[in-house]
Amino acid sequence: MTRYPFALVIAAGALLTGGLGLAVDLPMRDTLILAGIAVAAAVVSGAFGVLLLRAMRNRSAALQATVAVATGTATLAGGTGLAAKAMFISAHDFDALLIVLAAAGAVGIVIAVWFGHKVALSTGSLVDAARRIASGEVVRHIAPLNTRELDELAQELEDTSVNLEAARSRGAAMEASRRELVAWVSHDLRTPLAGIRAMSEALEDGVVNDQQTVARYHKALRVEADRLAGLVDDLFELSRIQAGALRLEMQCVPLRDLVSDALAGAAEVARAKNVNLEGRMNSEGTELSVSLPEMARVVRNLLENAIHHTPSDGTVYIEAGAARDHAFLSVIDACGGIPDSDIERVFEVAFRGEASRTSDDKRGGLGLAISKGIVEAHHGDIAVHNETEGCRFTVKLPLEQPHATA
Repeated sequence: MTRYPFALVIAAGALLTGGLGLAVDLPMRDTLILAGIAVAAAVVSGAFGVLLLRAMRNRSAALQATVAVATGTATLAGGTGLAAKAMFISAHDFDALLIVLAAAGAVGIVIAVWFGHKVALSTGSLVDAARRIASGEVVRHIAPLNTRELDELAQELEDTSVNLEAARSRGAAMEASRRELVAWVSHDLRTPLAGIRAMSEALEDGVVNDQQTVARYHKALRVEADRLAGLVDDLFELSRIQAGALRLEMQCVPLRDLVSDALAGAAEVARAKNVNLEGRMNSEGTELSVSLPEMARVVRNLLENAIHHTPSDGTVYIEAGAARDHAFLSVIDACGGIPDSDIERVFEVAFRGEASRTSDDKRGGLGLAISKGIVEAHHGDIAVHNETEGCRFTVKLPLEQPHATA
């Protein structure tokens, strides 16, 4: 409490005292004498109470609350007794007043003890909740403490407990993802390295010496090296996204150009697997503010993923257009669908799902995770759901967005 409320209380008390004196026709001199005796008794009792509270500052809140209430009771009783004595009342009346004050004081002490007990229960409940939170338990409800400040503290503890549990869950998920990523990357690095070593040793030892086989080995070495380079590139890009170090150079890009460039880039991969590519535009003239290299990578990842999981003679469609305040781009494949148990995890780092869909995955299962990170850096959303004979990956991007880094 600041000095201003103190001053207001003192002023109000003085006005009330003077007003009561006038109301009962008590001479001003007598009013001042009685008020002075009461104030002196209050100051003495209050000073004693303050000293007592300081001496018990390391004791329980319940005991301190009891002393505080008892001090107020003693102040009132002492002031009343001294004022009565100064009024020169008869000995019988003074004795009767002392009995009344003793009884009232006893009741006041009982109330003080009860109040201290209530404070002890409230603080004890908070201490117990804090200990449970510290031990890792989730505390979602603390019984009302019937005090605004304590109830606010209880609400803060509940919110802290829920936030800590969410943080622990995120940490556990990140650790599981990290372990899975390390396991997948270790496997995907080891496989091409083993092939490179075997072919290099065969060439070095002269085990293969005919020109056709040597040329085939050289081509295989380049393919495996490209595979390693692609994996390292994906890991680097993923680390930038997760570290928040992805920098986006925004520019205005026609949605049609983004789609046509992606189809042209994936045409060779589709021909190699005998997969048809088709593009559909649902609106003309739509332009986006995006970082072109990163967004082109997203579309390329989605197309390569769709081609990879679509059987020969199948068709991969890419649809794009605009709706209200966002643009959309969908890639539809003929993979046969994603199991319900996997569909929520397809964008997780290194998640590949069932072996029948990913047995020859060349990029470590990172492409979709990278795509999700890039789309979210553009303040967009990416989702997948099963549709007819395959699945549809849909990217939604705002038509207008701030020029900001990821």
